Amino acid sequence: MTEYQLPDPVVETTGAQELARDLVVVPNRNTQLVPNIGVIGGTHSVLVVDTGLGPENAERVLAFARDYAKRRRLYLTSTHFHPEHAFGAHVFAGEATYLVNRAQAEDLAVKGAGYLTMFRGLGTTVAKYLEGAQVPTPDFVYEESHDLDLGGRAVRLRAVGRAHSKGDQVITVPDADVLFTGDLAETGQFAIFPWFPPHDTDVTGLGWIEVMARLAAARPGTVVPGHGDIGGTQVLEDVLDYLRELRDETWTRRDSAMSQETIVEEVRAVLIERHPEWAGREWIDSAVACLCSEHAA
Repeated sequence: MTEYQLPDPVVETTGAQELARDLVVVPNRNTQLVPNIGVIGGTHSVLVVDTGLGPENAERVLAFARDYAKRRRLYLTSTHFHPEHAFGAHVFAGEATYLVNRAQAEDLAVKGAGYLTMFRGLGTTVAKYLEGAQVPTPDFVYEESHDLDLGGRAVRLRAVGRAHSKGDQVITVPDADVLFTGDLAETGQFAIFPWFPPHDTDVTGLGWIEVMARLAAARPGTVVPGHGDIGGTQVLEDVLDYLRELRDETWTRRDSAMSQETIVEEVRAVLIERHPEWAGREWIDSAVACLCSEHAA
């Protein structure tokens, strides 16, 4: 059987989208394993949000950021520890200060090597982009929240608690009313549930619902999801609606004597029927398994 190859997860830095003064996004162009990457400027510093998958992509992002910054100081952060978001950070060493929250730093240290091995096993295309990749070590670690002064612009980095991962953080640019969510929110696809027992069970559907409810209540003007199209508060509300739908459909069946295998099959069929245009159907099964576990707890 011919091995299925994912499309090249290459970050194309041409055509960056300007969202506000001195704030652009390098869009992921709906390519798998390519995140939306933010570049946020102030008078003396520039913050880059996420690196792309591996050294080659990170070098492209660094070159773009260096040119954009025009001698301003560089900072780097990652929305969470997964390889397409963070496993190019070592390329920025010596040129940018890499800062993340405490829980994300622990994710990198404890689970980073395992995720690097797992992603290399996704096929030769992904493995090629991870050649020379290293699990990065942050230069600066904050606890719950950190305000970064870029010069005339403050950017808030905030740990939200367990949801998509243990160390999820959001990045808010208050003067532009822009929110970067990482994989807490995505458009056009089923939510990614990295439920891999016993190796990683930090994703929590219930915690994710609580986080999305808080983010949606703040009603940000512009939302940059981890993957997919940029939008407004509706991006957050759509994810929240889906997570609640996932929980309700799973728990209704979990209250019966139905086996988990049957629950997965039935919920998968229901969700695909309701959202036939969405990508990422492979994440439904792990999402249902996660919610079954939380129901039992």
